[in-house]
Amino acid sequence: MNNGNLVIIFSCVFLCSVLISSISQILLKKSADRIYDSRIKEYLNPPVIIAYGMFFCSMMITMYCYKYVDVSAGPILESAGYIFVGVLGYIFLKERFTKKKVIGMILILLGIVIFSLGGEIFNFVTGIFS
Repeated sequence: MNNGNLVIIFSCVFLCSVLISSISQILLKKSADRIYDSRIKEYLNPPVIIAYGMFFCSMMITMYCYKYVDVSAGPILESAGYIFVGVLGYIFLKERFTKKKVIGMILILLGIVIFSLGGEIFNFVTGIFS
């Protein structure tokens, strides 16, 4: 398998890791909305422990992906988490999409696409004006 294919595969794995992290954030939010008898139960309950375990797994997967994904691409891929959390919040927490949230998600998605296309966009734009 050539290096280009590995980059694509591990970029997808990286995005799956971001999704895992986003799911764990939703778990933490649902846990925070509950009322507990004590502080200990507030922090040591199954949803919280599972969520932090998911965070840890996500971090380990992300670190492994950096063997194949360029460091400059990491923050771009991580920004997909804002979209994942927004959509998951809408589905599981019944949060509303405001106009600002939708515009923000579109801009994030547009930024990811532009970064992913990289040089092709630059070549296209400079070709128009030359």
